[in-house]
This record gives sequence, C-alpha cells and structure tokens, in this order.
Amino acid sequence: MVLNYIWVGFFIVAFIFALVQSLFFNDYAVFERIMNSSFDMAKFAVMDICLPLVGIMSLWLGFMNIGEKAGAIRFLARIVGPFFSKLFPGVPRNHPVNGELLMNFSANMLGLDNAATPLGLKAMQSLQELNPHKESASNAQIMFLALNTSGLTIIPISVIAQRAILGAANPTDVFVPIIIATYVASLTAILYVGFRQRISLLNKTVFAWLGGMSLLLAGLVLWLMHLDK
Repeated sequence: MVLNYIWVGFFIVAFIFALVQSLFFNDYAVFERIMNSSFDMAKFAVMDICLPLVGIMSLWLGFMNIGEKAGAIRFLARIVGPFFSKLFPGVPRNHPVNGELLMNFSANMLGLDNAATPLGLKAMQSLQELNPHKESASNAQIMFLALNTSGLTIIPISVIAQRAILGAANPTDVFVPIIIATYVASLTAILYVGFRQRISLLNKTVFAWLGGMSLLLAGLVLWLMHLDK
C-alpha cells in the first residue's frame, strides 16, 4: 500500500513541477517531453534491460534446477547442516527448510537477486511454520532476514550484466568491491544477530566455517586484484 502512495506521489510531483515550469517559465513543451520520455524509458526498461537479463537468469536458474533435481542441493544441505544448525538452532537439522535456505543463499551468492526473492519467500514461509509464536518473528527468521539482506555475493552476475548492457567500459570493475562489501555486511549480520540471540559464535563449527569463508574470499580478492594488474 505504501508503494502505491509513493508511485502516485511521483506522478503528482512531476505534474506540479511541469505545471510550474509551464506557467512561470513559458515552457509549454514540458508535458510533451514528459510523455515522450515515459514511453522511451518504458521501452528502454523492457527491450534493453529486462530482455537481455532473461537469458542470463534462465541459464543460471537452469543450472540451479539441474543441481536440485540431481540431489546436489540436498548433498550441500547436509554439508552446511552443522553450520546452519548453529546459526538456526530452532530449525531441525534434517528439515526441508535447510535446502530452501541454501537455495536462497546460493542465488544471492551468484547475484541472482530476482531468483533469490521467491526462494527467500518460500524459506521464510517454511520458517513461519516452525515458528511457535505466529504473531512475532522467530530467531531463525530474524537471522535469515539479516543474512538475506546483507546478501553475500561472490559472482555478481546481474550487476555485471546490467553494466555491460548499459555500455560500461569495464563491467567487472565492481567485482572486488561487491565481494568485500557484502562479506563485511554478512559477517556483521552474523556477529550482531548472533550476539543478540546469544548464539555461541565461538563454537568450533561456526569459527571454522567463518574462518574458511574469510580465507577463501580473501584469496579470491587477491587473485582478482592480481589479474587486474
């Protein structure tokens, strides 16, 4: 509902400014420019941005679907199960929601934001089924929301694709900054929410996973920086 008000507000503000520009500055062509730019931007959004992204999204979503059908998601869910059981102590270790969480995190790490949204909604719905207090968010839901919002990204496919579509000189310039920014955001989310929920983050399982991920990403960043030289 709030977004509807914001959307209508855009039109009202644009109309007021156009009216002022027409009455006080004798710019009578302003309304024509507004209409033409509206149609031009609508065409640009669909033809130049959305459609080229469809192929990229379809490719990576296809890989993820193949992995799910082949059992790779369940296999990976068992591998990360000990880590998830520490971050989400209220979720049973063999519950299907662990696979849904992994699918969402995988889509985020690949930069497939549009794909991560429905996967995140499905995971949140499953967490709500486990929530004993339906009127308030559970600790697992809060932790998941924090991690989903921070969005650890290793391969920012969508951002790089959009930069390439819009003609960036080097679309991959954002690669390293995105990895660093999302890693710091995710680590901060884990530490802060874990502290508030009194999760034992000094547990050897959590420490091993966070340490391994830190070393992996640090190595990846150094390698990418070496390639740029």
